[in-house]
Amino acid sequence: MKVSLYTDLASELTGAAGAPRPGTLKLSEIVLDKEQAARYRKAEGKYVTAETDVLTGGADERKRHRLAVALADVMRAMLPDAGKVLIVGLGNAGLTADALGGRVCAGIPAGGRAMTLVPGVFGMTGVESFDVVKGVTERTRPAAIVAVDSLAAASTQRVGRVVQISDAGITPGSGVSNHRGRLGRETLGVPVISVGVPLVVYASTIIRDAGGDESGFESLIVTPKDIDVIVAESAEVIARSILRAL
Repeated sequence: MKVSLYTDLASELTGAAGAPRPGTLKLSEIVLDKEQAARYRKAEGKYVTAETDVLTGGADERKRHRLAVALADVMRAMLPDAGKVLIVGLGNAGLTADALGGRVCAGIPAGGRAMTLVPGVFGMTGVESFDVVKGVTERTRPAAIVAVDSLAAASTQRVGRVVQISDAGITPGSGVSNHRGRLGRETLGVPVISVGVPLVVYASTIIRDAGGDESGFESLIVTPKDIDVIVAESAEVIARSILRAL
């Protein structure tokens, strides 16, 4: 696949399925080294992808529980064994497709190892998300950060059907081409685990796949009509998995 694809999913950028993990849920893992990271314009690190139909609504509790357990196991392996963990909900609460991070934090009660932070977006607060997270990190000194955000996919078939977890950190707003300061170990001094679900696709991608002329549609983003259901289901499962991982 071409690097020009508008996607945050490492599996789509590389075109590789990744090494499958054992179990009933389909999990795959891709590790980008320095050369690959430069080629795909991603950060070095591990990217674990969970493919699921749980987040589109109608799944029974057993399936939701199985997904939450699997995601928790992946996160637990990336997190330190002790110390506070700052859960950062990125995105814009005023836009349903970008509200995943805040919804996840709303489902995590403060206490124990968990601290939550919803920094908002620059257009509403006048403060960069990175600056808010940096200040809180310096003040509270967490052992790690878990940053949750909405992502972009290169295929409509993956919207709401994938959860990506990475130990490579995240750049807020990358899913909607509104790149801000990067959250990562190199900028914050602690491990940053990113968790995201693709909730949007660029119209140019859809038009290109259909064989049409994509010019003029580069900035148009589309999302499914049942996005409210997908965000609600995703937030519930991810919040549960984070609590289980701590």
